[in-house]
Amino acid sequence: MIEVEWLGRLDYQVAWQRQKDLVAEREGADGPAALPDKLLLLEHPPTYTLGRRGHLGNLLWDEAERKRRGIAVYWVDRGGDVTYHGPGQLVGYPILDLRRLHSEQRGLARPDLRLYLRQLEETLIRALAVFKVDAYRYPGYTGVWVETAAGPRKIAAIGVKVSGQGVTSHGFALNVAPDLSHFAGIVPCGIHEHGVTSLAEMIGEGLSITTVLPAVANAFRQTLGVEVRFVTPPHSTYNE
Repeated sequence: MIEVEWLGRLDYQVAWQRQKDLVAEREGADGPAALPDKLLLLEHPPTYTLGRRGHLGNLLWDEAERKRRGIAVYWVDRGGDVTYHGPGQLVGYPILDLRRLHSEQRGLARPDLRLYLRQLEETLIRALAVFKVDAYRYPGYTGVWVETAAGPRKIAAIGVKVSGQGVTSHGFALNVAPDLSHFAGIVPCGIHEHGVTSLAEMIGEGLSITTVLPAVANAFRQTLGVEVRFVTPPHSTYNE
């Protein structure tokens, strides 16, 4: 069972602390298996985050320009380089007992990080297919990609952390209908040769985050082979 919580639009630091608290709970005396897995779904205000392999050279706008545009910056403990979060982007933070999941599903003695990354990609590929978007994995790059007239473009970024006890945090960011101009302030994921796009650009119409939520939750159910249940429905906390 994965409990899905829709948190609405939440400051990055608040959401990060929420993840840390949930991971710590699962690493308590009774172990991760004593608590249900969770999928936190939310948006952030405009924010740049740099992961453990982040390079300041990939942060293109200076502090004055970021302040003018209202974009915060945080160094975080996920994998990967720099990425953008903002309104119109669906962010997902799975808090999963990966040891249990991969043991039950694949008979593995320890969690497989590469397998988990592929499972996140597959989840988003299936969710995008609901909207008739043919997304794919691009060899050599983590994340989810689509083909455009200008070539491959990333539509979803992935950066995760797995604790010593096999509990996941951080996750994915799916561009539904964000302000893509904010990506000009960074080299997204440190990739110079390819840009980014959004679901709205691909299908030629705007979509709300809440329209996409059910597709993502259902794709999680399909990919991970577990039941999912909304414990905080979208209408209860959403703030346009």
